[in-house]
Amino acid sequence: MELPILKEAVVIFGLSIGVIIVCHRFRIPAIIGFLLTGVLAGPHGLGLVSAAHEVEVLAEIGVILLLFVIGMELSFKELLRLKKPVFLGGAAQVLLTIIVFDGLSMLLGASAGHAVFAGFLAALSSTAVVLKLLSDRAEMDAPHGRIALGILIFQDIVVVPMMLLIPFLSGRAGNLGTSLLLLGLKTAGIILILWVLARWVIPRVLLMVVRTRSRELFLMTTLGLCFSVAMLTSAVGLSLSLGAFLAGLLMSESEYSLSALEGILPFRDVFTSVFFVSIGMLLDMGYFIDNLGVVVLVTLAVLVVKSVLATGAGLVLGYPLRVTVQAGLALGQIGEFSFVLAGVGVSYGLLAGSEYQLFLAAAIMTMALTPFLIMAAPRVSAFLARKAPLSGGPLVPAGTECETETLSDHLVIVGFGVGGRHLARAAQMAGIRYVIVEMNPDTVRNEAAKGEPIFYGDAAQPAVMEHAGLSRARILAVVIADPAAIRRITEAARKANPALRIVVRTRFVAEIEPLKGLGANEVIPEEFETSVEIFTRVLSAYLVPRRDIERFTFDVRAEGYGLLRKPGLAREPYCDLSGVCSGFEVTALKVDAGSFLDGKNLKESELRKTHGLTLVAINREGKMIANPGAGFRLQGGDVAYIFGEHAEVLDKAGLFAAAKLEGDRRREEVPA
Repeated sequence: MELPILKEAVVIFGLSIGVIIVCHRFRIPAIIGFLLTGVLAGPHGLGLVSAAHEVEVLAEIGVILLLFVIGMELSFKELLRLKKPVFLGGAAQVLLTIIVFDGLSMLLGASAGHAVFAGFLAALSSTAVVLKLLSDRAEMDAPHGRIALGILIFQDIVVVPMMLLIPFLSGRAGNLGTSLLLLGLKTAGIILILWVLARWVIPRVLLMVVRTRSRELFLMTTLGLCFSVAMLTSAVGLSLSLGAFLAGLLMSESEYSLSALEGILPFRDVFTSVFFVSIGMLLDMGYFIDNLGVVVLVTLAVLVVKSVLATGAGLVLGYPLRVTVQAGLALGQIGEFSFVLAGVGVSYGLLAGSEYQLFLAAAIMTMALTPFLIMAAPRVSAFLARKAPLSGGPLVPAGTECETETLSDHLVIVGFGVGGRHLARAAQMAGIRYVIVEMNPDTVRNEAAKGEPIFYGDAAQPAVMEHAGLSRARILAVVIADPAAIRRITEAARKANPALRIVVRTRFVAEIEPLKGLGANEVIPEEFETSVEIFTRVLSAYLVPRRDIERFTFDVRAEGYGLLRKPGLAREPYCDLSGVCSGFEVTALKVDAGSFLDGKNLKESELRKTHGLTLVAINREGKMIANPGAGFRLQGGDVAYIFGEHAEVLDKAGLFAAAKLEGDRRREEVPA
């Protein structure tokens, strides 16, 4: 028996492997590779895939799973945490884009419904492409990364009402008021049903499933919930995607959401890959070549207009121009959900054949150009910031002025995240005067109200660092998560104050030498400092002498972490365990009232002489007594810290236990 879809699957996956390998070689995102795979394999390319309908079915499953995962990741707590970038920045970007593209479309002769639909298609950016690129560049925690993430979250949410409004834009929904009322009643009914399920049914079902400890059953239950809710919404005239999104939100409130997400992700990745392949298959290469000039013009217009509007949304949030330009360039492309909207729009007559092909060609081009825009974003944003020097500050919220004119020999801290907060607290405890430069206006306002010496500004701007008194400072500490900004700040600070000591944090060891070349005195890479802390604790647990650990740590840092990067570690051993310390540990044992040791002093107990145990400390009523003498008398309730071999300590544990407890323990050890 031959399955028609099997041949297509072999062609798609086989061709995808080759294309993705080439894309990986040139550091092009995999999503673009899948689009190219579709272009090559589709009917307008090499014609290798004929069962296009079956591929579209798999693509629809991919969209359902994608929205289900987005619903799980967008918990209500996460939305509240990022509420300002999401709801203010996201709403500003989407509304501005819809208004501008609606106006442009109407100028070109489009009807009102078609013009608004064009705004819908242009308003959405690619969550998959942008987050993958920013993550690879370690810029997710940078200010422009947070702006992009917040706007993308809003776009993922707003795509649902956009899909619901398409029938009204096409004029096929009948009476608008009646249709909206009917739609509202259906939506309210679905939400009520899902609330009942979420409150009383789903938690009990998931608990029964989890108790079976069957991973397969849990995965089937999760997928069943996703497809059941999607089918329910489809049955009442709403979209499958909306149902999947609501199912994901239901699952996000469960304590089992992380386990569910882990199981679903591989399926989502496979089917969404097929989705992008199916989009590429729709592109008519003949149309693309014949209308190359128009496609290029539309592509450039979309990239420029969307980037400018997204930059404006970032400025609404109060961030400097340099940061918002980087976020704007990252969000300039057409998103994957625009393809979903376009497919629905075609079925309602909002896109004709040639318009649809123009949209596909321009959208794929914008996605393909996004990696290059993000790579160029730091240089472009720095250039624009120089042309508009006031864009980066310094600015201070009213009533929270930070006096820096009188500061000298002080510490300048750039960034007030976790690292910046810890450094400021340490400086405060040590009596060191400091000033903080931060680009998040909300953080500046809140912390300044608490009395922190903080002001708003872009530390890459000379005016900002002059306001911080950099020329009179002793140390500059850069503790932000933006690699490009760290390099610019380091270079500018060294030029401004050649005597300044510059300490910077970076995520990767590869940044050490370039940053030192720009003028940094010390570069602290997160990935190796974490490993230093881990091996310090591990070696301490193996009772390696503290001096040897510190010597090894010093050598690691002195060589720029080169010791940890060498394939063969030390030529001279720092310590020789060779089984000497293996098996030894410090164990805490409680002295029970009525036990053998209760009321005896250490000499009478003969812990060391007869039983081979060394008492190193006693915790009595919260007070620690180290190295008690031979006349120290133990009493019930003491916690004794015993040094010895693990097996020996366990064997002698009965000395600390009351007779009844010890007898019960020994009876439990006797086989039935």
